[in-house]
Amino acid sequence: MSKKDIKTRIDDFIEEKIVTEKLEDIVGDRFGRYSKYIIQDRALPDARDGLKPVQRRILYAMYKMGMGSDKPYKKSARIAGEVMGKYHPHGDSSIYEAMVRMSQYFKMGVTLVDMHGNNGSIDGDSAAAMRYTEARLSKEAEALLADIEKRTVPFIPNFDDEELEPTVLPAKFPNLLVNGAAGISSGYATKIPPHNLKEVIKATIEKIDKPNVSIDKILQIVTGPDFPTGAIVQGKEGIRQALETGAGKVIVRSKTVYEQMAKDQVRIVVEEIPYEVNKAELVRSIDLLRVDKKLEDILEVRDESDREGLRISIELKKGANADMVLNYLFKNTDLQVNYNYNMVAISHQRPVQMGIMEILDSYINHQKEVITNRSNFDLDRAEKRLHIVSGLIKMVDIVEEVIKTIRGSKNKSNSKDNLIKQFGFTDLQAEAIVTLQLYRLSSTDIDQLIKESNELDERILWLKDVLSDEQKLLSVIKKELREVSNKLGTDRKTLIEDEIEAIKIEKADLIADEQVRVGITKDGYIKRANLRSYTASKQPGLKENDGMLFNQEVSTKDTLLMFTTKGNYIFMPVYELEESKWKDLGAYINNIISIEKDEYIIKVFSISDFETNQYFLLTTEHGLIKQVLLKDFLVTRYSKTIRAMKVASSDELTSVELGPKSSVIVFTKRAQVLRFPSAEVPIYGTQSGGIKSLKIAANDKVVKAIYAATSDDFLVLTHLGNIRRERVVNMPLNKRLRTPITLFSERKKNPHFIRDVARLTTQQDKEDSMILVSCKKGSLEFPISELKPSVAEYGRAYVNEEEFGKALFINVDAPIENVEEQDILDAGELIQEVRAKKETKRKEPIDHASVEAPKDELVEDKKIHIKKLSLFDEDDWKE
Repeated sequence: MSKKDIKTRIDDFIEEKIVTEKLEDIVGDRFGRYSKYIIQDRALPDARDGLKPVQRRILYAMYKMGMGSDKPYKKSARIAGEVMGKYHPHGDSSIYEAMVRMSQYFKMGVTLVDMHGNNGSIDGDSAAAMRYTEARLSKEAEALLADIEKRTVPFIPNFDDEELEPTVLPAKFPNLLVNGAAGISSGYATKIPPHNLKEVIKATIEKIDKPNVSIDKILQIVTGPDFPTGAIVQGKEGIRQALETGAGKVIVRSKTVYEQMAKDQVRIVVEEIPYEVNKAELVRSIDLLRVDKKLEDILEVRDESDREGLRISIELKKGANADMVLNYLFKNTDLQVNYNYNMVAISHQRPVQMGIMEILDSYINHQKEVITNRSNFDLDRAEKRLHIVSGLIKMVDIVEEVIKTIRGSKNKSNSKDNLIKQFGFTDLQAEAIVTLQLYRLSSTDIDQLIKESNELDERILWLKDVLSDEQKLLSVIKKELREVSNKLGTDRKTLIEDEIEAIKIEKADLIADEQVRVGITKDGYIKRANLRSYTASKQPGLKENDGMLFNQEVSTKDTLLMFTTKGNYIFMPVYELEESKWKDLGAYINNIISIEKDEYIIKVFSISDFETNQYFLLTTEHGLIKQVLLKDFLVTRYSKTIRAMKVASSDELTSVELGPKSSVIVFTKRAQVLRFPSAEVPIYGTQSGGIKSLKIAANDKVVKAIYAATSDDFLVLTHLGNIRRERVVNMPLNKRLRTPITLFSERKKNPHFIRDVARLTTQQDKEDSMILVSCKKGSLEFPISELKPSVAEYGRAYVNEEEFGKALFINVDAPIENVEEQDILDAGELIQEVRAKKETKRKEPIDHASVEAPKDELVEDKKIHIKKLSLFDEDDWKE
């Protein structure tokens, strides 16, 4: 053979055998066929009987094997083999898994398979191998299969054309709604929850009686899903939307109770959990919250489920807020889940998203076909039987001749021919006569034949009425539905609640109230340590030349307010700070909340309660001052700095003081001091600026403004490290913007400048609180009792400048006691001062240190206007 001939033959072969097509056409065609198969014949249920093909084949195979609910169990392996060999040419594992699911009470609204042995558990345990378990049909499955032998549903050949299988089951109840369905195919998915059988049947009957019934009426009957695991469903609007359109969302919440363990200790007991939630995984996730210390109020979690029912015990610590813990568990575990309806089913060979109305219509139309087909089948049989009975009755009248004819015949066939020829019997009647047993010729059997004939006449008439009158047909459907409801119906397990309860959890509520040590340095390093770590190493870990600005024992439920030079503040709950060792450096402020490069923390406060009668006094270097209510600083979002006071770019916030309202003392760098009533300082919000507090020299600036009651002292820190303790009463009470007094003179060589001032109350003095002095190169701490008395103008030196550098801040480690507003003391003191002026006829200056306000003359400043009092002259006030 020549090369040319070989090439020609190859070309002919290619042209004959190889098809040239675009890849997208080939893939599209093949995938289209595959998609059609898995949509119609695998993953989605039929709207009429609510079954997927594999489920239908399992039930039909068991029915054909005679495995009724009153028959003995058979091995599951035998059933799976029968289904696989005759109807379902797929793996036995998929068949067995489908059979197991139909037997699980916690997955199905009503179980369709009655299984002996380990068929899995709500903890996610898999069933035993099919060789170990046994099964048979349940009563509910028998209701789905009833009358299937009466040609009620169409049959098609199986995969090898050797058997016939039903395309749908007769289904004596709306199984799609009762058992629900879940599946996913190509481009479609379905998720239908189980519903209560009694409610669904009642709604079906209502739809039969009133085809145009409203969705509201149906919702009064079918109130919502009825999960086999019970629990609580919230969201009536979601149920309405789902049953109306086929898509919607509800909340499924566990059913829980509280049990008292001790006087101040309870346990949460979970009695029912949401549908399809794995109980073992749920218990593990709850316990993990305890282990990870995300929910520290949980003492122990135990699964106490037994044959009596499900029970999960969550024991709480003493004093724990059970409602808060439960809400947290609802929000963060599967104790509460969302359930999203997607009611897709096969209707007329197409996947359709259907509401309850469409599903009920589909089922009712299916039942009309089933009852019609059954009635035709029964009518045909009844007419045949009546024909036979009529022949037998006729035969009784001529029994002697009939017997004689039969005896004279050669065989059965000849007997039939002779009977037909001589007496006019039909072939069917002749067959019945020749096969009749002689004992049936007794008088009793003749009476029974006459009775049977009458009954058959009535039945035929009734069947014809059913077939000709739709109302009678519908009445048959309703009657049979009621029978199924009475026989198989159960009470509702799931509780329906109209509204979805919103869960609001404050993170602070989850935090145990624990005392910790918090340290904040002047360079912006923050750390939180437990008291054990603090006791083990009281010296904090610091960077070189850094020092403590704040060092206090606080509660984890307290809030830190950190004020910066730019007029901003940082809102930081203590529990938000990561715990570290006291000797560690801590976290840098910019890693927590971003601040500007030239912005520094100047003051830190620990706040336990924002609703107390306290105020912040804020002052800038240029002398602008204002008061702000403490509660105005409470915020819910704190991911960045928040404005505390509007400060000009050329100015800086230099002083922040917290306390009950008293008189205000303002200090400048060059020791100028002015004391005046706090009533003269307006109360503004956090977004505004302030007003002028006093007249400042060009080369001076305000360094501090404090609240001070008459009984208080104050500590003045100079930049050279001296501390001077002074009584508040030694500072004359004046008016805002008046000329200040000089606290100490400014010497030409190595002068002292005021760097900071701290208020010292009688309570702090009595408790011997700690004084914290922050410097350029570190900090030092000592008790108030070490403040030795000094009459020196600049006080006593406490800071070694060579070791610590210039002094920066002074702080007293104790909160100001929460007392009532103390401006009244200042008003009383001012009254006494004016009285003293009158007594001395204005000849001698008033000694403020010696004047105290009498308690019986104290009046609230907001109800008094001092300049209008008659006990001193207007001119005295103006001076």
